[in-house]
Amino acid sequence: MRATWNGTVLAESAATVVVEGNHYFPPDAVLWDALEPAELHSVCPWKGTARYWSVAGGGQEGEAVAWEYPEPNSAASHIAGHVAFWRGVKVGD
Repeated sequence: MRATWNGTVLAESAATVVVEGNHYFPPDAVLWDALEPAELHSVCPWKGTARYWSVAGGGQEGEAVAWEYPEPNSAASHIAGHVAFWRGVKVGD
């Protein structure tokens, strides 16, 4: 699987984990230099607190396009540190 935003690859892996229809990329598959921390956080009742990432230099359209659960609840421990994408990021083969 590959995650791209406006032609820029943000992550690529053959070992994503699918949860609720979202592909979660392992941390070592993410191009962290292309992302920067966003100020957004959210809470999922069973996964825990998510933190978000924006495309570095992506402006308003690139804000909070990725999220991860750095310390998920035990039910979601298999996605700890993995990153999923939305808001204009294309995820596919």
